Amino acid sequence: MLNVGVIGIGAMGRNHVRVYSEMDNVRLVAVADTNPESCKKFTEQYNRRAYTDYREMLAQEKLDAVSVVVPTSLHRQVAEEVLAQGIPVLLEKPIATTHADGRAIIAAAKKAGVLLAIGHIERFNPAIVALKKKLEENELGKLFEIRTRRLGPIPGRIEDTGVVVDLATHDIDLIQSLINVPIKRLHSEIQRHVHLSHEDSFFGMVQFENGVNGLLDVSWLVPTKVRQTFVVGERGMFVVDTLTQEFYYYENDYPVGSGLPGAHIIEGNVTKIKIDRKEPLRVQLENFINKIDRNEGAIVTGEEGLLNLDVALAFISSASDGRVIYRSEFAKE
Repeated sequence: MLNVGVIGIGAMGRNHVRVYSEMDNVRLVAVADTNPESCKKFTEQYNRRAYTDYREMLAQEKLDAVSVVVPTSLHRQVAEEVLAQGIPVLLEKPIATTHADGRAIIAAAKKAGVLLAIGHIERFNPAIVALKKKLEENELGKLFEIRTRRLGPIPGRIEDTGVVVDLATHDIDLIQSLINVPIKRLHSEIQRHVHLSHEDSFFGMVQFENGVNGLLDVSWLVPTKVRQTFVVGERGMFVVDTLTQEFYYYENDYPVGSGLPGAHIIEGNVTKIKIDRKEPLRVQLENFINKIDRNEGAIVTGEEGLLNLDVALAFISSASDGRVIYRSEFAKE
């Protein structure tokens, strides 16, 4: 039984608290948040200790793992202090706001010799796990393109980053893990319409080393949530809705590899693929705990999280400069 704590109990932090409290192999010991009212509500609901200073929690409690769910601008400060105590950390994405801060967090984990995981939750969505498996089994044949749409209303709580670093990093991680070859080059367009200080609309284009093109459509301008992933190949198209965890296969009825002259795309059967639904956050936290407890389970590493951030920053730079950016410019060591 591992003792866990959560630092930051805003919208996402409360989800970490809820899931940990439901897990059999962990004990949710305490939380920390600068908002006294949030701490009071937590204590009343869970009958556990709450601190308004996370340093006091680290000093008073014996913790085996901590989720850090604070604003991105505070990630480095909080994560470094937790890691320095020798406590494994699950740090919500994105890893940081700058490459230097992300690199420093990774260095702190290595110095302490403890686990650092980054909370790119879509990797643990059962529909995405099923999609990745089918791609690994080559069920679409040669891949042509991958597209994502991540749209929704602007979250009032996000002030320190824009839609690219805060939201598009989900899809940056998603497409890289699904295609599983390096990005060759990228370019983008961003705009700010309603956010007070950062971009809220983003269109990004990537080309992978294997020739697959990727298109990311992400914004905070739509009054309903849309979360879709499309992968197109010579045998058809896979479509996943990560909100509903629905998965469809749209078949290309043209006999691929038949040797017939010409190339055709013909509408064929549509198949709904059965998914055993499960909350992605629970899957992610179970993997994190299992990795600490038994060295089993998948995590998103600090290095992967840092690459996702570097790609996001390259997208912002591309939009600012109006140019294509190649991997050698953003894949930093």
